[in-house]
Amino acid sequence: MNFDLGPEQQTFRDAVRGFAEKHLREGALARAHSPEHPWDVARLMAQQGLMGITIPEQDGGQGGTLMDAIIAIETVAQVCPRSSDVVQAGNFGAIRVLAEYGTADQKKRYLKRLLAGDGVICVGMTEPEAGSAVTDLRTTATPDGAGYRVSGEKVFTTHAQYADVMVTYVRFGPGVGGIGSLLIERASPGVRQGKPSRFMNGEEWVTTWFDNVYVPPENVLLREGGFKKQMAGFNVERLGNTARSLAFGRYCYEVARQWALQRKQFGRLLAEFQGVQWKFAEMKIKLDAGQLLLYRAAANADRGLPSAQDTAIAKAYCNQAGFEICSEAMQIMGGMGYTEETLVEWCFRKCRGWMIAGGSIEILKNRIAESVFERTFSQRPSKTDKA
Repeated sequence: MNFDLGPEQQTFRDAVRGFAEKHLREGALARAHSPEHPWDVARLMAQQGLMGITIPEQDGGQGGTLMDAIIAIETVAQVCPRSSDVVQAGNFGAIRVLAEYGTADQKKRYLKRLLAGDGVICVGMTEPEAGSAVTDLRTTATPDGAGYRVSGEKVFTTHAQYADVMVTYVRFGPGVGGIGSLLIERASPGVRQGKPSRFMNGEEWVTTWFDNVYVPPENVLLREGGFKKQMAGFNVERLGNTARSLAFGRYCYEVARQWALQRKQFGRLLAEFQGVQWKFAEMKIKLDAGQLLLYRAAANADRGLPSAQDTAIAKAYCNQAGFEICSEAMQIMGGMGYTEETLVEWCFRKCRGWMIAGGSIEILKNRIAESVFERTFSQRPSKTDKA
């Protein structure tokens, strides 16, 4: 079995690397510490064909594979970690769900702007009382003529404050079967957002309230019973999250490696101390193992939608590995690694968030265990416990 990239994939990777070196290397540090969305980068990527990589050509995309999108994220992250977030937004998550399940009219109205880098689409899942237990969501969609009236609240939504449209998970009726999603424009009457708050990684988020917002029938993305399709599309987003975790770990590994080959203490290079050597050996093992798990999930996904099992294993491992590698790189670099003069501490903070976002490591392990024992384990209290 050949684990190397094919000739076309290598050519694509080299082209992306050349683009990143030319356009993204300069300003990478400042870009990471700015809360603003890098619209200039998004438009440059659109011109380079890095937006909509996996979206069919007839819908305005590139018609490539999920592996191509993973390669793009990895390659961009080695030059400008912050810009890999733009690759994520333009290829994974909400935009992929829209491309997969949207109507021709919906794609015509939204995709062109998104693929040009002039707009962003986000996904509104999490609510104050519905995090990992997303099926507990309370945002309701009540019929009003041919359309719906939506009332509810979403939190922790990436891009919410500047996204054109939100793929909003709503409850049409009771139970899991009553969950679907609507396309709600931020400018719609009744949509209100709170003041920006900041995550540990520096990203901003806002609470979004829907106060009897009218959504026309042409903006229904998935009706009742659409939850499984939504989560299948969400597995694609998880792979983008996984790729960035590992890529940021690799970025920090390389920065620390160069540091260890130049920095001297006690008259010796850091690379000559056995304790430091073991740290790098462990980081290298984690990078290689994570790469194989990520590529397995991506390659299998290119034969259809991602396997929930493959995705869960890859994300759980790479989230943890990426975070640990960033932490070790920061330790090796000492005070310099801990400052904002390098991106090591920034990558550390970003990777910590992905251990929660997109499916926490604990929830993913529950999924893996169900596969191990070939049965479902409900996390909810039993009827006996309730009594």
